[in-house]
Amino acid sequence: MNDQASPAGPLDDVKVLDIATLFAGPGAATILADFGADTIKIEHPIVPDGARTHGKSKNGVGLWWKTLSRNKRTLTLDLSRDKGKEIFLRLVADSDIVIENFRPGTLERWGLNFDVLQAVNPRIILVRVTGFGQIGPMANRPAFGTLAEAMSGFAYSTGQPDGPPTLPPLALADNISAVAAALGAMIALHARITSGRGQVVDLAIIEPMLAMLGPQLLVFDQLGLITERAGNQSENNAPRNTYLTADARWVAISSSATSVAARVMTLVGRPEYLDEPWFNSGEGRAAHADELDGAVASWIAQRSLSVVLSEFEAVQAAIAPVNDISQVIEDSQYNAIGAIATVPDEDFGPVRMQNVLFRMSETPGVVRHTGRKHGQDTDRILDELGYSFDDVKELRAQGIV
Repeated sequence: MNDQASPAGPLDDVKVLDIATLFAGPGAATILADFGADTIKIEHPIVPDGARTHGKSKNGVGLWWKTLSRNKRTLTLDLSRDKGKEIFLRLVADSDIVIENFRPGTLERWGLNFDVLQAVNPRIILVRVTGFGQIGPMANRPAFGTLAEAMSGFAYSTGQPDGPPTLPPLALADNISAVAAALGAMIALHARITSGRGQVVDLAIIEPMLAMLGPQLLVFDQLGLITERAGNQSENNAPRNTYLTADARWVAISSSATSVAARVMTLVGRPEYLDEPWFNSGEGRAAHADELDGAVASWIAQRSLSVVLSEFEAVQAAIAPVNDISQVIEDSQYNAIGAIATVPDEDFGPVRMQNVLFRMSETPGVVRHTGRKHGQDTDRILDELGYSFDDVKELRAQGIV
């Protein structure tokens, strides 16, 4: 069970083994851990997860790791060696979910394929997160989220019309895939209630990114149209863009609903557009986006951020400031819903990071602690498995843990 004092979460009776690396697989495990699952992060004794040194650091300690591996216990274990496999299978026997993201065939090469896991625990669920899936011509190629953002069509349709395809400045594909993988694990866990058996969840990172494109695939299938880059405009509605205020703050506006678009154009002093036949459909307004944007941009450019937000709110039109992260952390709405958590950390004391993904009225999740040190919980976990102090000492001397 979890070793941190906290209220029981909805997944308090679920045990997860996170043997994945970097972001998508571990991110899925983090979501489960946030809602109470006893999650053990397993790393190689000599070569830790690369996420520990990815991105910014403070005093030599990686900060991304603090968020990515929060709420997990850490164990070092060499899965490629017989004694390491033996220990791992003992853990599997008492676990519910294993999450991995090695290249296809790696677990099989180590003698840890799904049949072996099921032999010791028929109820085990194996979540396999890879770039391209377990089969197909690209299955064995190295992959990262960037490739999924490119292959899926996302990058092609993102950016300015006269600019290059644009990649996001963050691990978008990995983070979306983490949510999808956690969902897959939960669906498999629910199915197990009826079947009594676990199963494999095979998720390719290129899939969730493709799903995020909405109707683009169907539009091409039926109309032969390819969504081209349009900057911050949308081919589906207008006005929809970012606009600069008089005090040099950006705001974002969306008007998917015709009623909202009507409120915006009336507010900015251009109600005549409402009489145009094309105004009553999102597609029609999108075809006149430059006209609408010009009117909105001119009005906003003459007013401060506070005035713009206040007047939009008064007419119930959709608007939000474009925040940088320093503004996010002070944002009254984020703080009102508790989206930013203050978490105890062994290295830095109280730190602030994103809270759990959503709020549950009866069984909420909680961030109990940040990512722990390499192998910090190894001794305790092996003690729970029945290994003595001398056993652990010998395993460590052999480089198994």
